[in-house]
Amino acid sequence: MNKVIAIQGAEGSNHHKVAHDFYGSTIELKECMSFDVLVDSLLDGSATHAVMALENTIAGSIIPNYALIDNNNLHIIGEEYLNIHHHLMCLKGQELKDIKEVWSHPMALLQCKEFFKMHPHIKLVEDVDTAEVAKRIANKNLKGIAAIAPKIAAEIFDLVVIEDEIQIIKDNSTRFVIVQTEEQNNGIDQINKASLKFQLDHKRGSLAAILNVLSDCKMSLTKIQSLPVIETPWKYSFFVDVTFEKYKDYEKAHAIIEIMAEEFKILGTYKNGRQ
Repeated sequence: MNKVIAIQGAEGSNHHKVAHDFYGSTIELKECMSFDVLVDSLLDGSATHAVMALENTIAGSIIPNYALIDNNNLHIIGEEYLNIHHHLMCLKGQELKDIKEVWSHPMALLQCKEFFKMHPHIKLVEDVDTAEVAKRIANKNLKGIAAIAPKIAAEIFDLVVIEDEIQIIKDNSTRFVIVQTEEQNNGIDQINKASLKFQLDHKRGSLAAILNVLSDCKMSLTKIQSLPVIETPWKYSFFVDVTFEKYKDYEKAHAIIEIMAEEFKILGTYKNGRQ
C-alpha cells in the first residue's frame, strides 16, 4: 500500500506543509477535521501515517494528543519543528475595513489575539481548521469573512493576503510528530531521541529519582508533561522526551527506569528534529 498521510485540517494547512517537508511532494493526503478522526483513519487502515501537532512555543502542549497517542498505542517515528506564520486572507477586492468576522482554529486565534485588539470591529469565530476556512471562503464566495492561515492557502484557493505575520510573537514554532500504528525499526545510528511514558508511586522523591537516572545516563530532558490517570484520582502519568548522543546510554536509562517505574512505555525512538 502506498503511503497515505492523514493530516489535521485541509490542504494548505501547517499539517500539510509538515507532511510535505517530511515525505516530499508526491504524497497522498487524507484530510481530517479533528485529531480523533485522524487517529481513527490510522486504526481503520485508511491512512498509513499521520501528522499530529503536539506543542507550541506560545500555547504550550496540546494535552489531548498525548492521550490519543498513548491510549491508541501509536508509535512516534519522527518529528518536525515548523515556524508558524499567520496571515489574514479573504476574497480579492476587499480590505481590512471590509472584514466583519474572522474564522479560524482556536489556536490560531490565540496566537493572533494582540493584532485583533487593535481591530475591535472584527468578531472572532472559532472554527475547525485554518486552511479549511480559507477553502470555504473561496468556494462559497464569502464576503466580509477572513481566515487566518499559512500563505500557501491563499495561493491554493486564490485569496488575497491583507495582513502579513499577525501572530503575537514572531518566533512562533510548533512541534509535530509523525505517528503510525506499528513500531518502526529505525536504525540505531539514526536514533538520538526517545519519547517515554511512565507512572510512579505517590511518594516523596519518586520523580526526582527518575530524573537523576536520566541525568546520570547522559540523557538531556527536553520535555516533561503530566496527565492524570483517570481511573486513579491524584495519580499521574509522566510523558518525557529525552535526547542523547550514544544509543547505549539510552539503553542503560531504559533498563533502569523500566525497573523503577510503573506502566513504563516507549512511545517512540527517532531522530531529533531540531538538529
